Amino acid sequence: MAAKEINYKNKAFKLSYEIVNPSEEKAIIILHGWGSNKEIMKQAFSKELKLYKHIYLDMPGFGASTNEMILTTKDYAEIVKLFLETLSVKPLLSMGHSFGGKVATLLNTEYLALLSSAGVVTEKPWSIKIKIATFKLLKPLGFKRIRELFVAPDAQGMSHEMYETFKNVVDEDFEKEFSKSESKGFCFWGIDDTATPLYTGEKISGLIENSKFYPLEGDHFFFLKHAKFISTELEKALKTA
Repeated sequence: MAAKEINYKNKAFKLSYEIVNPSEEKAIIILHGWGSNKEIMKQAFSKELKLYKHIYLDMPGFGASTNEMILTTKDYAEIVKLFLETLSVKPLLSMGHSFGGKVATLLNTEYLALLSSAGVVTEKPWSIKIKIATFKLLKPLGFKRIRELFVAPDAQGMSHEMYETFKNVVDEDFEKEFSKSESKGFCFWGIDDTATPLYTGEKISGLIENSKFYPLEGDHFFFLKHAKFISTELEKALKTA
């Protein structure tokens, strides 16, 4: 494991990363989802795609990477671009799971692999709507316990900066960004995914002009069981690059 310090908007970010197959010329960057880190992505793909240099990155505020700034998805993408510049690497493929899929889309690489990507706003169940409305009513009271009871599990225990970042990205409509993508897209999705439902994957694949859609058995972390199939499909395309 290695680290690079990146300066962005007068803030320093210490970014933890790991490279697999470092001697290979063609590179891919693999980005984790919200609340996760590079280790889960490495677990899935480090033994696949052996002809390519893999770059696994803890994005700011996750794993061993630091963040002391309120960020947007676009900020994350700019930071990743600066990081890649320090490595003097221009990836052929960007792959991203969930939140990482949105960041990967903004990297504008020739090939794009989305794994149950976030970015399509879904209708919230009534139970969640009631919870949100109640939280807003009680928020002015300033009770710390109120936040503990009502904030999503993905946001609990966060620093102020990461909590505000979470609010920026959690219900973000990314459809325009997908439709602008000029990458050759591969959309892999878990059939039983409840975090980013299957229909959102179908929609994203339709928005990316040049893309294929692959529904696969499993939930939001379906890729852990299907890494070999995903890698084989990507290798078929990358061979022509």
